[in-house]
Parts: sequence; C-alpha cells; structure tokens
Amino acid sequence: MELCTTSETISFAKELEEKAGELYEALSQRFEEAKDFAAFKEENRKFGIQIQRAYQSVITDAIEGCFAFKLESGNYTVDTELPDGIGFKEAAQKALAMENTIVDFYTTAAEQSMSLMADIPRTFKLVVRKRSGRLDRLKELA
Repeated sequence: MELCTTSETISFAKELEEKAGELYEALSQRFEEAKDFAAFKEENRKFGIQIQRAYQSVITDAIEGCFAFKLESGNYTVDTELPDGIGFKEAAQKALAMENTIVDFYTTAAEQSMSLMADIPRTFKLVVRKRSGRLDRLKELA
C-alpha cells in the first residue's frame, strides 16, 4: 500500500511500533537473556504517542492535502513471529532486522516530509536517535 498522506504514514508508524512491542514482549517471556526487553514494549508505545501528539499539534488540512509522503508500506514489513525452537541468537537477529527496517522507515519518512513540515520529521528523527542504543545492543547479541 502506498502511503501518501501524513495520516496514513502516522497510522503505519503506530502499527510498526505495536508489532515491534509485541515481539519484544514475546522475547522477554521466552528468553532469560531478554527479560529487560519488556521495557522496549513500553518505549515503543511511548514512541507511538509521541508521534501522534506531534501530528495532532501541528497538522492542518493544507498540509494533509498536499501529500507529503511517497512510501510503499510493503518495503517496511516486519516479521514478528517467533517460531517454536528458535534460539536466542536467531531471535536477536530477527529483532535487529526489524529495528533496522523501522529506522529505515522513519529516516525515509523524515527526509520526504522535511520540506513541508517541521515537527513530524523532527519527531521521526528523534525516535531514530532514541532507537540507536537499542540497535547497538541487538548487534552485540546477534
């Protein structure tokens, strides 16, 4: 599905955050090494709220009508299934791949909307920056 409007893009971002949060919760329940990943689910929920607030505080019909994005949601699908018998290292690699996809989505969305908006791309970049520590940790584990 092509994402063109800010509303579509924000909804997709929230969906990514929810799916990622579900994976982190599953990881924390299945692997002792990932117990602290449960906090990532809450952090993802906060990212979704932060993005929604930025959208609601600045959006106008003029901005929404100008179609600030040209993103294909299929390029940013994430696999959050944890098959039975998956080892922790493989699960961490899956989480790392998911995080890289989400960071790529936010980076591309920020770049595309920068010339038309300020707060939305700034919020996307902030989320990417906050995720960098998570990426580093997953790289060490994977």
